[in-house]
Amino acid sequence: MRSLTRDMDGEVAIVTGASSGIGAATARALADEGMAVALAARRADRLESLAADIDDGPGEALVVPTDVTDRDAVDDLVAETVEAFGGLDTLVNNAGVMLLQRVADADPDDWRTMVEVNLLGLMHASKAALPHLRGGGDLVQVSSVAGRTTSQTAAGYNATKWGVNGFTDALRKEETENGVRTTIVEPGAVDTELQDHIPDEEVRERLEGWVESMDALQPDDIAAAVLYAVGQPRHVSVNELMVRPTDQR
Repeated sequence: MRSLTRDMDGEVAIVTGASSGIGAATARALADEGMAVALAARRADRLESLAADIDDGPGEALVVPTDVTDRDAVDDLVAETVEAFGGLDTLVNNAGVMLLQRVADADPDDWRTMVEVNLLGLMHASKAALPHLRGGGDLVQVSSVAGRTTSQTAAGYNATKWGVNGFTDALRKEETENGVRTTIVEPGAVDTELQDHIPDEEVRERLEGWVESMDALQPDDIAAAVLYAVGQPRHVSVNELMVRPTDQR
């Protein structure tokens, strides 16, 4: 029986939002398979620390401080990666923010931030990467269960994640003939710092209590899901992976 995992040694990946949480865990997982990984996020000090860890293993890291809301910076990220490593095989669009508020109380600037980071940043990065993906390549979009189900206080966040899912499925139909594989990874409750930035204190405390009430996922759990999708033989395309804690209702 064949192995489910193909050899990714020597391939090249970009991971956005790589300074912590799911992004950092995913970068490590890909590097452990021997991939060269460009680390993109705004916090350069954290990227440097992660790169040092990766460089001690079988992979290789390139630090490219990037604000995904800046289209020129995103284009530069892809160009710098291709120049440094000679190509590109995988893009993991993980950068995201979750600024939960009731619609009646919401700051429209927070809506704009979520749209620019969660959706437009992902769209720009996908477009920039497409011409450089070797052998078709992989586009992995880290969405959320919130891209499938809505909840109170999450209307703005829901809108961006539903947008991610719609954009990615349409892109799949456009690029499948070119061998590009698209994967939407939809995590449920994950114990990361994402909820730390929720502006509404009551909403933040309620969400933190909800996450603490279960055996929540860890960033490595989502990294494993990304690795599973990317590691399939090239004729196998895992288009969607929803990953929840076993005890999440």
